[in-house]
Amino acid sequence: MNDARRPKRGLLRVYLGAAPGVGKTFAMLNEGRRRRERGSDVVVAYAVSHGRAKTAEQLGDLEVVPRRRLVHQGADFEEMDLTAVLARRPEIALVDELAHTNVPGSRHEKRWEDVEALLAEGIDVVSTVNIQHLESLNDVVDRITGVRQRETVPDHVVRSAEQVELVDMTPEALRRRMAHGNIYAPEKIDAALGNYFRAGNLGALRELALLWVADRVDDALEEYRERHGITDTWELRERVLVAVTGAPGTEHLIRRASRIAQRTRGEMIGVHVTADSGLTSAAGDLVQAQRRLLEELGGEFREVVASDVSVALIDVARAENATQIVLGASRRSRLQRLTQGSIISRVIARAGPIDVHVISAESTEEERQALPLRRRVLTPVSPARQAWGWGLAVAGLPLMTLALANLRQDVHLPTVLLLYLGLGMTVALVGGAFPALATVVGGFLLADYYFTEPLYDLKIGNTEVVVSLVVYLLAAGLVAVLVDRLGRTRLQAGRSRAEAEAMAALAGSLAEAEALPGLVAHLRATFGMRNAALFRREHVPGTDGRWLVEATAGGPPPVEPRAADVTRDIGPDLVLTLSGRPLQAADEGVLSALAGQLATAVEARRLQAQAGRASELAAANDLRGALLQAVSHDLRTPLAGIKASISSLRQRGITWTPEQVAEFQRIIEEETDRLDNLVENLLDMSRLQSGAVRTQLGPVTIDGVVLTALAGLGPRAERVTVDVAEDLPPVVADRALLERVIANLVDNALKLAPPDTPVRVEAGEVPEGIDVRVVDRGPGVDPHDRDQLFEPFQRTTDHGTGVGLGLAIARGFLDAMGAEIVLEDTPGGGLTAVVRLRRSDQRVPVGRR
Repeated sequence: MNDARRPKRGLLRVYLGAAPGVGKTFAMLNEGRRRRERGSDVVVAYAVSHGRAKTAEQLGDLEVVPRRRLVHQGADFEEMDLTAVLARRPEIALVDELAHTNVPGSRHEKRWEDVEALLAEGIDVVSTVNIQHLESLNDVVDRITGVRQRETVPDHVVRSAEQVELVDMTPEALRRRMAHGNIYAPEKIDAALGNYFRAGNLGALRELALLWVADRVDDALEEYRERHGITDTWELRERVLVAVTGAPGTEHLIRRASRIAQRTRGEMIGVHVTADSGLTSAAGDLVQAQRRLLEELGGEFREVVASDVSVALIDVARAENATQIVLGASRRSRLQRLTQGSIISRVIARAGPIDVHVISAESTEEERQALPLRRRVLTPVSPARQAWGWGLAVAGLPLMTLALANLRQDVHLPTVLLLYLGLGMTVALVGGAFPALATVVGGFLLADYYFTEPLYDLKIGNTEVVVSLVVYLLAAGLVAVLVDRLGRTRLQAGRSRAEAEAMAALAGSLAEAEALPGLVAHLRATFGMRNAALFRREHVPGTDGRWLVEATAGGPPPVEPRAADVTRDIGPDLVLTLSGRPLQAADEGVLSALAGQLATAVEARRLQAQAGRASELAAANDLRGALLQAVSHDLRTPLAGIKASISSLRQRGITWTPEQVAEFQRIIEEETDRLDNLVENLLDMSRLQSGAVRTQLGPVTIDGVVLTALAGLGPRAERVTVDVAEDLPPVVADRALLERVIANLVDNALKLAPPDTPVRVEAGEVPEGIDVRVVDRGPGVDPHDRDQLFEPFQRTTDHGTGVGLGLAIARGFLDAMGAEIVLEDTPGGGLTAVVRLRRSDQRVPVGRR
């Protein structure tokens, strides 16, 4: 009765973003307005505009449920009033910031729990969340941005939503929004652009969001296919699967598959199948080279362990929803194909609706010589081979005895014993010592019964025959044991080689600084497991902590380490797990060695990350110290001059002459210009440090740029002589940035040059483009110290003025434009700054000269 009265659960819709400011709240409110216009009862349970005008406009006349006020530690807070929303019982509630942590005293600790309460009462909810707040990606975002998100929401809450819509924006567009003040307050913009909102961070977060949404789409599709019992391949998108064998010529196969995928705008997946007999041999050099080629062409690499190559290829193709399989023509002989079967034929027979392409390619003589020798490594201890050995013994002894009995008149006892010996050796090769010894004993008895006088009796009347039979029994038994030991030795050698190759491959991966997922994938393939994962324990106060997946390969990882088949502690709070089957005792040693290597890799990466952070902190401290020095001295100097002049003019009782008043005004004007120039340089350096410089490249004339740059220098430009022809070809540059570069270089030269010597600006054509040269006759700079001049806050002379940013800004702007600057000695003494620009093939529009 209670279940019948319970309201139908509400539906959740989530707007997911890669970072703050992409427009999630705007989209949520816009959705609310659209639904209200369609007649739905919509209220705003909680929404924050963050001072963004367009977001506030979307709020408009939507009904807003008053928030609940709470006091915590003497401060007032506002939270969503869950009780009021439930009492209002709208059809749709708009709830912003799904991952928010409520103030103590609220009904629930997390806002997503409030949303669950609304959904349970049959109220539809539209909410928002950023990708960095998803629990499973929290540690990934921390490694990318260096910022640990304390507010998280479990993935299953978002995955359970009826709809998850990605609110997407390119990193460049988002940084422009930030620079225009549309996300944070002006005082926070520079810090945000230089830290969390770096272009690389935003690009990585955007890719995480896209992959998460795409993964959810794949899950929904697979769930639908499973629910409706659909096993056929759906050609939603072309996926080309190519077999990577490690044989010479596979590169041609990979390139052909890449062309097929590119023509259909599809994806390419390479699959390498290794044997499943315990510890598999690591992929050889050719496989690794082919894997690199595959990844360079945009493909993904899979390594699987299986006993049947054809079944493995079809299983991977169906799991990946592949539409085409590309195989290389078989290099086996006709006899090998007859006795061992054809992989290509078996793949075609099992492929069903999947297209199969068989590509033939002529091998060069070098490739034929490089073909690996195929050696059949017998495993006498294998139960399957023992069964074959017993079968051969049981069938071979009667058949051979029957054949020899019919030839008794022509075949004598020595020949019979040799043939039984040959059968025993064959059984030893196939099935091991025990079936072979049984064959030897059986041959001994059969030879006595059927071929020794008296016939059909185990009695032996001739002493010489007795000796022959006993010698046969001993010799055949010894040969069987030796053949079995040889097989075991070959197996152990194969295992040792596989272990050595596995260790060498892992060591090579460590040397190449491969990512942890690649190392874990190598371990999974080495042991032929379904999944390998690296877990890290995150300590949570009041609990035993929780396990986070640091890296995984293969199928879905276990929920926690103890659910795996094999676990190894490799460091504090780090556990390696393998899932698929219990590990063989012989593999324990190599697992411990490989786990030790992995632990070394984890520790090395941790130390490397700490060193990187320490370097960044050191650089930031140096920059901060130089900036404080600049603020404390260079910025205060012009302020002191301005203050003194104004104070003098404001003094009562003193009558200043017009000349004195003009001098005070000149000082104020010059010091104000100097202060403006210093502040502008500091802002330019801030833009360069945060990567916020954007260029508008186009054809620019040098003469116009030089004249405009000199005009901004005021009276000091009278000391500059210009030798720039008006008919020089235009260059590729950003006009505004190039003007700043020329102005900074000339200003620097004026400080270096003696007061009675001019500074010269000249330009001319060179084979590579156009060179602009700023020449002074000052003391010059030692060649060993010139690179240091381009560092921030480095003055060109001990007594120079300014904060030492001119050359650093000039090089930063030129780098952004794809140009360069070098410093040379001026003939006769001094320093020459050479700006090298690319020649433009376009004409300069009228009015831009």
